[in-house]
Amino acid sequence: MTATLDTPKEQLIQLAQRQMLTALADCTYSTREKLALTCRILFDAGHDSGLAGQITARAEQPGAYYTQQLGLGFDEISASNLLLVDENLNLLSGEGMANPANRFHSWLYRARPDVNCIIHTHPLHSAALSMLEVPLAVSHMDLCPLFDDCAFLKDWPGIPVGNEEGELIAAAIGDKRAILLSHHGLLVAGSSVEEACVLAMLFERAAKMQLLAMAAGEVQPIPAALGQQAHDWISTPKRHGAAFNYYARRALRSHGDCLN
Repeated sequence: MTATLDTPKEQLIQLAQRQMLTALADCTYSTREKLALTCRILFDAGHDSGLAGQITARAEQPGAYYTQQLGLGFDEISASNLLLVDENLNLLSGEGMANPANRFHSWLYRARPDVNCIIHTHPLHSAALSMLEVPLAVSHMDLCPLFDDCAFLKDWPGIPVGNEEGELIAAAIGDKRAILLSHHGLLVAGSSVEEACVLAMLFERAAKMQLLAMAAGEVQPIPAALGQQAHDWISTPKRHGAAFNYYARRALRSHGDCLN
């Protein structure tokens, strides 16, 4: 056995990251299955708000993406009832129509070629925090995938069904992976469905923790260098894939129909 008790921390981090490349299983679900699972995962985590919110993922066809059918709740989404739409929200396959608010997703996909999944929801704590017009505070180790990676839009533009809202939100998020929209909710822009799902789960937890901490006192910041280190340590495809697989196993115990 290799002795590591005298090994510097940076080397231990690198060793663990190499081990994770082979020890952690990849996510093998299709894009449709991942999206359906994400809807059920987020439903169980309190992200549902009636028919509000949209979850989309780029499709194999350029300029098109999968999304849920307007009229169905997150707990009703399955791989088979997802829609395929173009960036103008024209239906390419499936039945029904997409949420008209999906229009701003098209703008964000155009602005960010690195983004392959967008999650926009109105969970209780994130929505409550948005009413205070304050940014999300990332001040706990578990939440560091969002450290210096969450933007804030203070001015509410109204219902996001116009092109103006698409331009505004795409500009406000910049190159970050998440944004808190005042008087609205959260948005996550992930490089994969797995990453977006995990970050959306973390976002709502962060908002809940922030509200609890603010009720007790003043939230204290963490050192920037350590926050960035934790961000990079947790934010890897392997870690996001492993976390998604766990959430998927948990969801399938009560939502086995979502993969039909």
